[in-house]
Amino acid sequence: MTQQAPERTNEARSLEQLIQESWTLMPTELKASVPALCSQEEVADPIVRAKYFTPWSNWTWYVLEYDGEDLCFGLVDGFERELGYFSLSELSAIRGPGGLRIERDLYFDPTPLSTVRGDRAPS
Repeated sequence: MTQQAPERTNEARSLEQLIQESWTLMPTELKASVPALCSQEEVADPIVRAKYFTPWSNWTWYVLEYDGEDLCFGLVDGFERELGYFSLSELSAIRGPGGLRIERDLYFDPTPLSTVRGDRAPS
């Protein structure tokens, strides 16, 4: 006689769905909202549209622009904090301890770059 696996609870399924969603770095609705590369050059305080992070370290990537395929431009906060380009396919390929992946912050709201950087107005 074979035993059947117990039914997963809605809570467990919903947690799995959240995890899978966080691993989708550029879902369709986000892709549609991120400005094209180089389109924000004249914007004094562009809006950060997405945040990616490593759950095992302090590295964070903030998306300002996207080429529609793989390349993003934004703030990279790791060993240094600087504006630069990064590849979503490269971020997706990274694995941390126990197979952890870089995740998209599902609760991040579009925010001005100055706020993310913590810029202060001159006194």
